[in-house]
Amino acid sequence: MANVSCDTCAYYFYDEEYEGYVCDINIDEDDFSRLMEGHFKECPYYTNGDEYRVVRHQM
Repeated sequence: MANVSCDTCAYYFYDEEYEGYVCDINIDEDDFSRLMEGHFKECPYYTNGDEYRVVRHQM
């Protein structure tokens, strides 16, 4: 997955237990293995977490 920008993804957050950033998407084992094997050019679960994107677009 070359074009992944996890920093702006809505599912990417800091986990205090792991002391690092993690992806909090709920996927099954098969989808996870396809994701890790590189079957996708981009993450199919990416959702832009920029809440102000719509506001900037309207300006």
